[in-house]
Amino acid sequence: MKKDVFTLLGGFLTALLFFFGTINVKFDWFTTESINAFVIVVSAFAALTVNVYAVWKNTHVSMYLKQLIRKKKSQKK
Repeated sequence: MKKDVFTLLGGFLTALLFFFGTINVKFDWFTTESINAFVIVVSAFAALTVNVYAVWKNTHVSMYLKQLIRKKKSQKK
């Protein structure tokens, strides 16, 4: 699923490159290589975001839930 989204992003940017070429608008920095590099950066950023969220959730949220369960157990006694 993730790979498909990034493939679609690269395809859209490539189509945009060809569209600009058709209407004779040229950017020196907007090439196939820059599109591929951008897609790689976006996919790496998405992976980083997912991993940072997972680490945060596993450490902070899990610790909070454990503390909450301990409080409830101690209140029952």
